[in-house]
Amino acid sequence: MRGFKLGILAATAFALLPLSAAQAQQVININGVEATRVVIGPATTPLAKTIKAGLKDDYYGASAGSREWQSAQKLYYFYGERNFEPLWLDQDGDKLKFSDKAKSIIALFENAELDGMRPSDYLTDALDLTNIENEPERLAAVETAFSQSAIRYAQHAAGGRVDPRSVSRSITLNPTRIDGAKMLIDLVQSSDPAALLYSLHPSHREFVALRDELAKKLDGVQEEQIIVPNGQLLKLGRTDDRLPLLRARLEVPASDPADELVYDQAMVDAVEEFQSSLGLVPDGVVGPATIAALNGANGASVEDIVANMERWRWMPKNLGDFFVFVNVPEYRLEVRSGDTVRHATRVVVGKPKHATPIFSDEIEHVVVNPYWNVPLSITKNELLPSANGNPGYFAARNYELLAGGRVINASNVDWANVNPANPPFRIRQRPGRGNALGQIKFLFPNQHSVYLHDTPSKSLFSRSYRAFSHGCVRVHNPLEFADALLAFEPDLSLDKIKSMFGSSERWNNLKTHIPVHISYFTLRVSGDGTIRSYGDVYGHHQRLINLLNS
Repeated sequence: MRGFKLGILAATAFALLPLSAAQAQQVININGVEATRVVIGPATTPLAKTIKAGLKDDYYGASAGSREWQSAQKLYYFYGERNFEPLWLDQDGDKLKFSDKAKSIIALFENAELDGMRPSDYLTDALDLTNIENEPERLAAVETAFSQSAIRYAQHAAGGRVDPRSVSRSITLNPTRIDGAKMLIDLVQSSDPAALLYSLHPSHREFVALRDELAKKLDGVQEEQIIVPNGQLLKLGRTDDRLPLLRARLEVPASDPADELVYDQAMVDAVEEFQSSLGLVPDGVVGPATIAALNGANGASVEDIVANMERWRWMPKNLGDFFVFVNVPEYRLEVRSGDTVRHATRVVVGKPKHATPIFSDEIEHVVVNPYWNVPLSITKNELLPSANGNPGYFAARNYELLAGGRVINASNVDWANVNPANPPFRIRQRPGRGNALGQIKFLFPNQHSVYLHDTPSKSLFSRSYRAFSHGCVRVHNPLEFADALLAFEPDLSLDKIKSMFGSSERWNNLKTHIPVHISYFTLRVSGDGTIRSYGDVYGHHQRLINLLNS
């Protein structure tokens, strides 16, 4: 093993040695380890020699192995392969100027705000060309700083400015990461590098619509707004100073001016119609979710739009031709073919203290009559305290105890000596009417151990606020969802699933795995372009805004 490590080190060191320009780049083999020779060409022009000197000072002046050293090394060898000729600077007599390609990228930097980014992240003081002709280190620094700004813009455009995990450890999306060296090569070879950089922004329909809305906000072009403030719940018969605004928003005049501030039946009917049109629970009660929907894009700030654009940058570039999309703040699940919604239903998501994680995966299994394997946290914090040493508690709720892979009798457990923090058994609930997972679950094996499933607790779907689970996503109409989900599955159908209902768990492996995206968007854009606003149920949205502004 020691010899193997030394072989890798030797190959790596050899690959980084500057070679003569006459030597071609080639793959060599040292002690069984492949390494690529890096060709460092001679600097022949005064400008190239100046750039080489500045890059060399940065490279050899940094601590070996540090991030600065690695960055300087990459830049040194990148420019070395092109004989240290500049990418972004031109000689104009005795003066230096940015090349035409650089100027097109600078224009892109200047308009970065229109794409939800900050011009100051790219147009830094390091790009100042004032009196640098006779300062080799500054000249090289400007050239490399421009390259770094271009790479930074590319990364921000493609994968966002903020690491999703810095918002919450439960967000495990994997944004696109840019290979800086490859990006520089692509920019050098491109006839329109600014267009190449701009193409890295998401092309998702909703991202583009949010970008258009952002432009309107920044230009001050706004339609006349009727913003209904948040306040106490509005129910039939209540009086509230917001009623004139609400009446104007829904175009429901008071039958009697004396009753303008009363939430009457006409208003209830109008609110129910509005709620139904957006897929909200049509209960006629005006709460935070209905207020957010009423205000829509008009109630969204520039920061709100930018944060939602950032979240689109975290999403996979290709969501799939046929996929499941769950939006936690919306409490909604969709089965989609591109931009076409084939099926939609309400969902219940995790409580704030048991937040549903945000990630993308693939549905691989449909399980009928599932066991519920109770998570250890629920066993320790809920079931064991509730049982309080009573073995009959488990049988009454259709639970069974397992130890060593075998079912054991709860009456045979020495409950007086059971450590609740580390019980000598695990608990599962048998299939049946009262099973917490209902009759069916949809599995996409993941690090969070969450999935989509049925539930016997149907009453929660009638509420506007639906964050009540321990993290998994409960589906309101699971059989309708299954029917839509299996549209392209040749050997499994809704009728076949129904024929499996009973007391035995039945696993079905899907021949085609279906992408599933559990997302967190507080602004959504409907098919007709309407922007709808939703609440920040876990606080992810505000934390992201704070990070974007830092």
